[in-house]
Amino acid sequence: MHFDPPTVARPRSHRLRSLQRGTVATLGAAATLLSLAALPALPAAAAAPEPAAEGDAARFTLAVLPDTQFYSRYANDQFAPRYGTNPFAVQTEWLATHRDDLNIPFVAHLGDVVDRVNTASEWMAADAAMSSLEAADLPYSVLAGNHDVRNSSDDWFDTDYTLDEEPYLEWFGTDRAEGQSTYGGSDPTGFNQYHVFEAAGEEFLVLALSWRSSDATLDWANEVIAENPTLPVILTTHSLLNIEADAVTPKEEEYGLRLWDQLIRDNDQIFLTFNGHFHGSTQLTKTNAYGHPVTEVLMDYQMAYDGGNGYLGLLEFDLTNNLMTMQTASPWVTWKPEESLTSYDQPFLEQPNQQYTIDIDFAERFAGFAPDWAAGAADQPSLVQKARDILLDGFDGPDPIALEQPGSRDDFVAAEGTVAHWRFGDEPGVVAEGQVFEDIAGDADLTRVSLEDSGSTTAQLDDVTVTDDANPFSADGGGVCFTDSDQRDSRFSYLTSPADVPATTNTLENGYTIETFLKMDESWSAEANGWSKAIVRSGNRSELPGMPWSQWDYTASPAALGISNLREFQWTEVPTETTKGDRTAWSGEIMVDRWMHVAIVGDPDTSTSTMYVDGAPVLRNATDTLGQSINAGSPWIFGADWVDDSARNGWNGCIGETRVIDHATGPDEWLTARPDLSGLTTTAPSGTLPAGTEVDSIEGSGYPGATVSLTGDLEGSTVVDDDGAWGIPLATTVSAPDRYSFAVQQGFGTRLSGPIDGAFRIAAAATPGTPGDPDDGTPGDGSGGGTGGGAGDSGDDTDTAADGSPDGDLAFTGSTIGSGLIIGAIVLFLLGAAAVVAARVRRARTSVGSAD
Repeated sequence: MHFDPPTVARPRSHRLRSLQRGTVATLGAAATLLSLAALPALPAAAAAPEPAAEGDAARFTLAVLPDTQFYSRYANDQFAPRYGTNPFAVQTEWLATHRDDLNIPFVAHLGDVVDRVNTASEWMAADAAMSSLEAADLPYSVLAGNHDVRNSSDDWFDTDYTLDEEPYLEWFGTDRAEGQSTYGGSDPTGFNQYHVFEAAGEEFLVLALSWRSSDATLDWANEVIAENPTLPVILTTHSLLNIEADAVTPKEEEYGLRLWDQLIRDNDQIFLTFNGHFHGSTQLTKTNAYGHPVTEVLMDYQMAYDGGNGYLGLLEFDLTNNLMTMQTASPWVTWKPEESLTSYDQPFLEQPNQQYTIDIDFAERFAGFAPDWAAGAADQPSLVQKARDILLDGFDGPDPIALEQPGSRDDFVAAEGTVAHWRFGDEPGVVAEGQVFEDIAGDADLTRVSLEDSGSTTAQLDDVTVTDDANPFSADGGGVCFTDSDQRDSRFSYLTSPADVPATTNTLENGYTIETFLKMDESWSAEANGWSKAIVRSGNRSELPGMPWSQWDYTASPAALGISNLREFQWTEVPTETTKGDRTAWSGEIMVDRWMHVAIVGDPDTSTSTMYVDGAPVLRNATDTLGQSINAGSPWIFGADWVDDSARNGWNGCIGETRVIDHATGPDEWLTARPDLSGLTTTAPSGTLPAGTEVDSIEGSGYPGATVSLTGDLEGSTVVDDDGAWGIPLATTVSAPDRYSFAVQQGFGTRLSGPIDGAFRIAAAATPGTPGDPDDGTPGDGSGGGTGGGAGDSGDDTDTAADGSPDGDLAFTGSTIGSGLIIGAIVLFLLGAAAVVAARVRRARTSVGSAD
């Protein structure tokens, strides 16, 4: 259902005056928006989780707002020009509008309210959004994330701040919290607060702890719980539970374990926690000191399209039926103008940890501290279903994008126009000086530069290794890792391509796609690795004819992909029209120790270069650009920057397979896509074949490079040719009178199409003067299951058609057969009963490892 955009409220005057007095300064370099699909890809649409019990129950909805930093940052310069408002404003307006429909007693914000702590406009956007809840008297808690404080170092705690210099406290301090009807109190710093809300006949306490709670704050939190000894507690904080690189498995962090040890474990009242900060969604149930479960939930969608695409959590508490049901939904997606919707715009996220139900016997779980706890009146229908009905009312969105993991190293989509394709997953181990990594599409092989020639006097041989750790959507299954790189002592190593091959001389003026897989090492730091580069088209842009002077990177390479000091991916290029100068695209903050897929797409139709991180476009991209200027004789560099005509500032992490294509492409052609296996066909014979027929092969068409397997009475395998044709010679020619059944599948390793089932029978030679006997076998119908397909016998039980003529479902296959079959085929043709299976043939590849 669409509703009018919310009116943006003006900031409160005392806050505005404080900003004008200079309380908030301006940051220099800062993070921008990362908008990848939540991890790892948007799912196919799925049905809502079914409530375990029907009918009315004691139900309410707790709304959860994960990191809103990019909504605040880009409210005015990106979202408002495109849509007229921003996701943060739409989220809170929607919650306020539907608080009664969904019985929402409380909203919990998980921190990172803004992206740049010292930027006034971001606080103003956040203030306007949260004011919608206040105007509707919908209580909420809020807390500071690492982006909301002036020093977010891990060794700083909330008691280390100079409180009157913290913008967060100017905008969301104690004075504002006191306006909430649920407010219970704050700690002495004002960064931490607690609330008590009532719903479905019972009370719950929400304890909101900001970034890096000190020992004093944790003592305060323990006191709050002790002073409310009968209340179930929901702990909200910014950083607690992390997520593994598979985007599913929970991962515990040192600081999260600190909270567990000093607060959660020994307080039986804490039964549920929420945090943001780490990109993705997961959950972990632990057992506390009382032997009771505590569910920890991570929710952070800033990596999704549009900086989170407005996704929030709607957690239904069903106190009657002892259930908690999570639904990840986006009012922003359903609010957007229809013409603006893309495949990334899905109203619900429904992968694991995004939509689920938790069984919890509330009375039993709370018995140790609230023995008289009881659910209230059963007067609410399914709120999960109601939320879906509200959001989907009148919404007709596009189909989502889904990804599938590769089944083998060959399971990737070959692309026409591939300029270079580097892979590293052959043999794990230390990379020797001079070791070569093949360009499987051309002649731009990469070579490790020797320690002597690298320019680094501190580099070691084992600083470069090949690992079998890889992004799960890379078919290569490995990467090259650069360890211990540190710009403070000039330690770095790198790989280089030849300087005079087509891959180095191509200016990509007709567009391009450069994609790679990157991971920063967990030891990454801004001091050692800020502004380092992973992939560089080396050279010196100051020497390009017409290059205008620039304060930044004037002697850097013409094009490079790297990471800023704030852990943002940065793509920089000088277009072929050099006088336009540097063009850049930026992501948001990237997590360390996690593989990311990055694609840079230069589109000549729009004169833009767009960065996609894990499939979703970022908000800040390069405009008014086309192709890349280059310095003649300058190679590609992997693993280090190239500035002032020499290497420096090495990449501290891994680089996976990398490909360059000479035109703009979309996700269906990227390395994260899989070949379509549904096009398998076979021209195998079917039905009853004349006596004396010889069949010595089974043929058909499929996906180039896929392996086709033949099983059943006939066996064999082959690889589909570049032109899409395949043929499997039989070990022994089939000619004996009998019935033969088989199945055909194509695939890449463990990823297979559905089988095509087929059968045929070779007739026995008839005794002169004796009519043929009916076939007592039943041929298969030849239709394939799964994603395969095929055609075969009509499935009747006899050798004859309805009019008494010989069964007419033989398909001519091109197999080598005897003269009897040729005569039989001619007869069948004259009878008009031949059946031919259509084949879909793909165009031939134009280069090694690529195809149309």
